[in-house]
Amino acid sequence: MGKSEVYSWRVDPELKSALEEAARAEQMTVSKLLDSIVAAWLEQADSNGDQEAIQRRLHRAATKTLGKIHGGDPRRAERSRQLVRKRLNKRRAG
Repeated sequence: MGKSEVYSWRVDPELKSALEEAARAEQMTVSKLLDSIVAAWLEQADSNGDQEAIQRRLHRAATKTLGKIHGGDPRRAERSRQLVRKRLNKRRAG
């Protein structure tokens, strides 16, 4: 199937030269190289979108359980320094 759409934009001369050099190195036209670059970028963007959706789903699932574990001491976080020091002192003494 032939191409039916045209897209054009302005580029810096250095970028144009780099594209032409890369196309020669890959033995393809600049148009084919740009098609390949854009297709790869779009595929990567799609997979990143999928990863973001997966992460959002996992985050939603995890937040359902946050705060559900009861440790019996509601002030444990406030007393953590004291509790850790107490345990360390026990280890050193024993």
